[in-house]
Amino acid sequence: MSDMTGADLVDLDLSADTKEAAARALAERMAARGRVTDLEGFLADVAAREAQLPTGLDGGIGIPHCRSEHVTAPTLAFGRSARGIDFGAADGPADLVFLIAAPAGADDAHLTILSSLARQLMNAEFTDALRAVADPARAAALIRGEEPAAGDEDSAERASADGEDSVVAPAAASAVAATAPATGEPQPSAAPEPPFRIVAVTSCPTGIAHTYMAAESLENAAREAGVEIVVETQGSAGFERLDPEVIAAADGVILAHDVPVREKDRFAGKPTVDTGVKAAVNRPGELIGEVRAKAARGGATAGGAAGSAGTAAATPVERGGEPGEGYGTRLRKWLMSGVSYMVPFVAAGGLLIALGFAIGGYEIDKAPSVTDHFAWAQADSWAALFFQIGGVAFAFLVPVLAGYIAYGMADRPGLVPGFVGGSIALTVNAGFLGGLAAGLISGAVVLAVQRVRIPKALRGIMPVVVIPLISAAVVGFLMFVVIGKPIASAQEAMTDWLDGLSGANAVLLGALLGLMMCFDLGGPVNKVAYTFATAGIAVSDPSDSAMKIMAAVMAAGMVPPLAMALATTVRARLFNAAERENGKAAWVLGASFISEGAIPFAAADPLRVIPSSMVGGAVTGALSMAFDATLRAPHGGIFVVPLIGNPLLYLVAVAAGVCVTTALVIVLKGLRKQARDSVTRGPGDADPSTRTPGAKQPVSA
Repeated sequence: MSDMTGADLVDLDLSADTKEAAARALAERMAARGRVTDLEGFLADVAAREAQLPTGLDGGIGIPHCRSEHVTAPTLAFGRSARGIDFGAADGPADLVFLIAAPAGADDAHLTILSSLARQLMNAEFTDALRAVADPARAAALIRGEEPAAGDEDSAERASADGEDSVVAPAAASAVAATAPATGEPQPSAAPEPPFRIVAVTSCPTGIAHTYMAAESLENAAREAGVEIVVETQGSAGFERLDPEVIAAADGVILAHDVPVREKDRFAGKPTVDTGVKAAVNRPGELIGEVRAKAARGGATAGGAAGSAGTAAATPVERGGEPGEGYGTRLRKWLMSGVSYMVPFVAAGGLLIALGFAIGGYEIDKAPSVTDHFAWAQADSWAALFFQIGGVAFAFLVPVLAGYIAYGMADRPGLVPGFVGGSIALTVNAGFLGGLAAGLISGAVVLAVQRVRIPKALRGIMPVVVIPLISAAVVGFLMFVVIGKPIASAQEAMTDWLDGLSGANAVLLGALLGLMMCFDLGGPVNKVAYTFATAGIAVSDPSDSAMKIMAAVMAAGMVPPLAMALATTVRARLFNAAERENGKAAWVLGASFISEGAIPFAAADPLRVIPSSMVGGAVTGALSMAFDATLRAPHGGIFVVPLIGNPLLYLVAVAAGVCVTTALVIVLKGLRKQARDSVTRGPGDADPSTRTPGAKQPVSA
């Protein structure tokens, strides 16, 4: 640890007002030591990590951190702020700021040391000592562990006895029995009640800080609650799998993660609380109480929702919510779970159908089944084959959408009723609206069944027999008899409305869809617009209006990455080295209709990149609709231009939006650069090298 921090990396009077300015001030110390090769590139990586999840923790702690190719060796810089800096913690600003930098390919030994420091942040004696220390060298020694804080000796002994990632806290009854004085009277030979046993997994996007802090917090809370807990930390330094016997003996599971839990099926059938990693850091006692309550009710899920904020499963990465998360937020996550699993079917099926049309013409949908007639040497046979494979893939869209919406709500038990309900939606012609309804109903039915208290002997058959049987029957009844036909009528009315769009109305719809596609670059709003478009073409004979909408959506989605690539080419000085490298990749990503290629730019400078992208996307969407461009393929970018109706005007629409976004980004970044230079240099400073670290401005406003 001695080479990771030192007195020159400690600022006990951090004067920054914002988290961006704090990161810059501490990063400059790293750069001065030669640990950061490109300051702006490193700060962009820090900002991108911060955009994923705030790094503020309860107790006045901020831990901005990232893995970056601009870092030469694992490094930690520490700053102490008298006024406090907002890092997004629920209890207010942070006065202790730890900037942790790890190289993109850091070795496990260094990352293990950093993870040990993350655990120390859960030690009140350690943080109190850092608040009281007056000498930077002593602060660095405390961080390195060379000058232990009060209480550290006891903590070390306890950690040695318990193991690195586990805590065994005996039950209160056992402790009393072990310490009770002998009375000489015969005692009843009753076996002590075994303690409640929990296994847990913690993980965060970088696997450096939150992963290990969450583990330490859970272990401390378990010790206070008198339960046994064993934690598997899935961090950057790898992870050691929990012993299968330990999992089998566990009474409950806590999954605190912001990235997918590896090998999650190991915990199937256990009462599970699935939440975000910060919840384990900030409220571990509540999570332990929740999993004990689930076990008492007889719940046997593998990460589903329990009907309360903080335990609801989320998207395919199943990110849990934070305290106070509203129903609307959870609903959005459930819907995005279904959409995310559906998109690959849309892309594969749609491209195969489009390829079939490109080879065999638009009459290929009338070709006989290839099982009855297939000639290896005939192009029409291959066209029919591609078209029919794509049609089969498209047939899964609504069942997959419904199934994984239910999965997002109730995990694996929701899959059976979700798929059944989605298939029924197709049967009664309820389409995508029916799939959405079936998924939500399926998840709700499963959660309701799981709340029923059942004998312990029957818990083993609940996930494989009872829940699928009851939920599929209830969902099937509702879809066939109660709501299927009304939803089918609504679906038909929406289709008729789209077919009637023309003129100014169509142009306005194109502009709106363009705005949505560029608002969050692959996020929920983007997916809503994309799903709306693909729903229209996910039929054997889509209408002309539906194909126009699909064309407008794909054109707008290509704008942000292509515009960022063009901006880094024509005004390279406005971007740092990392952004210029990302700009090269953005050419390919944008041309392939991968809007996420603009995310690094938006994360580093959202107030300029996102509005500019939205304006350009709106222009492209409106022009595409005005030019009557059509598209049968749901994906592919410029590689499916031969399948586009009015392809030349379509490319003009894309180019117009790219130019508009590029111009706006360059103007806004140029104004920001001029304003920052005038503020940081001051009226009498001719040489920028005379500026002090404290006078630097944030990476982005």
